[in-house]
Amino acid sequence: MGGSVNINELCDDFLAERSDLIAVVEPLDELGWRAATPAPGWSVLDQVVHLAWFDDAARQAIVDPDAFRSHRADVMGDVEFVDRIAAANRDRSGTDILAWLRRAADGLVSAAQAADPSIRVPWYGPDMSLASMLTARIMETWAHGQDIVDTFGLSRTPTPRLRHVVFLGWKALANSFRAHGRPVPEEPVRVEVGEWTFGPDDASNVVRGPALDFCLVVTQRRHPADTELVCEGTVAAEWLTIAQAFAGPPGAGRQPGQFAERT
Repeated sequence: MGGSVNINELCDDFLAERSDLIAVVEPLDELGWRAATPAPGWSVLDQVVHLAWFDDAARQAIVDPDAFRSHRADVMGDVEFVDRIAAANRDRSGTDILAWLRRAADGLVSAAQAADPSIRVPWYGPDMSLASMLTARIMETWAHGQDIVDTFGLSRTPTPRLRHVVFLGWKALANSFRAHGRPVPEEPVRVEVGEWTFGPDDASNVVRGPALDFCLVVTQRRHPADTELVCEGTVAAEWLTIAQAFAGPPGAGRQPGQFAERT
C-alpha cells in the first residue's frame, strides 16, 4: 500500500464490499435477522447495526472532528459501549437497519470524497490518515460479514479487496501486542500471503500461507490452528495467537475446530 493512495478507489472498494454484504442480508426474514452469529451474544442484526453506527461515526470524524472527539471522551471509559449500541437497536426491523446501513455507507463515502486526502482523522485509538480510515471500514465490513456468512454456513469467494485486510493486519502488529499488555517486539515480521507481501525481505520472522487464512486470523474469525498459515520465528508465532487488525481491547476470538463441521 506504499506510494500515493487513491481515495476514490478506496471508496469504490468499500462500497463493493458493502454491496456483497447487502446481497447476503437483504433476502433475510426477521427470523434470519435475529439468528445468533459466532460472536457471543450478537445476532445478524447486531452485526449490521455495528457497521452502520460506526460508518456514521467515521463520517462525523471526517466532517466534524471536534464533535467526534467530544463523543469519544464521553464513551472511552465505558467498557460496554459497543454492546450498548447493539442493545439500543434490537427492537428495530431488519429492513430499517438495512436502510440505515445503506445511508451510512453513502454518507461516509460522500464525506471522504469531499475531504482533503491529507487530513488526519480522529478515531477511538490514535488519529489516522483518511486512507487508513477507509481501509479500516473495508476490513470491518469484511470481518462482520464473515460472522454473518458463518451464521448460515455460507462461503464467499475471496476478492482482491482482501489486500486491504492483509495490509491492515500486518500494520497492526504493534497494536496487537499492546492490546494484550505485552511488550512490542523489536524484530520485524514479514507477511507472504497469496500475491501480497509486506515487511522486510531479510526478516527472520515470517508468516506464509493463503491470504484468506491470514485475514480470518487477524480479524479473529478463525483460530490459527484451523488455517494453513505457517510461521518462522518466535515473534511471528506469538503474534498469530494475539493478532487483531482492529482497535480496542482483544476480542474473544474463535476456538480451534469451531467451524470444522460447516467447512
